[in-house]
Amino acid sequence: MTKITSLPADDSTCGWYHLSKGRRTRAPHAGHTTARWVIVGAGFTGLAAARQLALNFPEQQIVLLEAQEVGFGSSGRNAGFAIDLPHDIGADDYIGDIGVASKTLKLNLSGQAFLKELVERFQIDCQMKHCGKYQAAVEPRGIAVLDAYRRGLDKLGQPYQMIEAGELPEHIGTTFYRKALFTPGTSLVQPSALVKGLADSLPANVTLYEHTPITEVEYGAKTVLRHANGSITTDKLILTTNAFGMSFGFLKGRMLPVFTYASLTRPMTPEEQLRLGGKPYWGVIPADPFGTTVRRTPDNRLLIRNSFSFNPDGRANRKYLERFAVRHRDAFERRFPMVSGLPFEHTWGGALAMSRNHTGFFGELSPNVYGALCCNGLGVTRGTATGKLLADWLAGERNELIDFVLNAPGPCANPPAALVSLGLNLNLKWGQYRAGQES
Repeated sequence: MTKITSLPADDSTCGWYHLSKGRRTRAPHAGHTTARWVIVGAGFTGLAAARQLALNFPEQQIVLLEAQEVGFGSSGRNAGFAIDLPHDIGADDYIGDIGVASKTLKLNLSGQAFLKELVERFQIDCQMKHCGKYQAAVEPRGIAVLDAYRRGLDKLGQPYQMIEAGELPEHIGTTFYRKALFTPGTSLVQPSALVKGLADSLPANVTLYEHTPITEVEYGAKTVLRHANGSITTDKLILTTNAFGMSFGFLKGRMLPVFTYASLTRPMTPEEQLRLGGKPYWGVIPADPFGTTVRRTPDNRLLIRNSFSFNPDGRANRKYLERFAVRHRDAFERRFPMVSGLPFEHTWGGALAMSRNHTGFFGELSPNVYGALCCNGLGVTRGTATGKLLADWLAGERNELIDFVLNAPGPCANPPAALVSLGLNLNLKWGQYRAGQES
């Protein structure tokens, strides 16, 4: 018997969640149920796996469990970038091995294409815009990153545009940045609205239960999942819980629950929009990975995302919200003096499942237990792609992308927990300090 000692507990202040269209949540599971397939975790990965399993096995019932509410957890808390391009921060040109990079690009594109098709087919109102992204820099180190990445994109044969400081206000309004690398393939979304829409358009043979946190699991020929109001016995269990996979007894000491934080303003008035200038919506990621991500949303809000904390239990901690809201204000004022004082309506945190070698897990965890875990900050596209591929693999399919993720080395082992906590927190603080003006 495995007791689940750590369960998701996100803060209640996520702007994406509160600003997305409300929906009727599905009732929690109660009683005792038997199912062929059970998926735990209804984020991007779990929703994709459930949808594809239902299509692959139309005569079988699929149970999808969510500990909180769809759109409230990690998948609804990111910055909303559905990114296509690989970005290997360990490589000199951020592309690295061209074979791996090419497969990674195909993997990301497959997830992005799947989402685009679903949004169009089900008319999901999630502000999806196929507008590309800017990677922008202020510091010399950041500009060197852009130049290196440009060389990598040349090697990969991908389009881009280098934009100098004088031209950037036409794109993003602010004069803060010295250079930006624009790539056209990224889509921007309202992530909570997208996740909600995906959940509400699942095939009929998927049964979703929300507010059903699993507290105990018994593994064997069949897996028994227990919760406060009953149990579910299943032939095949699929975990799409990211770092909480460790609570289920798998990949222990191989994933790192890192939280990052965001603030979102009220909508700008027409006069404020005029003062800002630039395009009506866009997204900027920092050249330095510890820098600030910025978005202008289609409803004319500005989003600031920066700062990190290592929360070993994967649960939110309110002290970080208060501390990092101050950083968000500072980052905002330096970038947007023309709309100084524009108030934040929402500040929240969201978890990333990271590994030290930036690799996720895909495949069999133990007999009749499978997982697609650890998206390393690319949950929108990578989670969607691997969830779908896992369902196809379980249906007997093989292709180059399934072989690619099956043969990946998986998350590497971490040092002892005490050293991880000390070392990672120091590394996060140093990285944020070292980012300088990029922060």
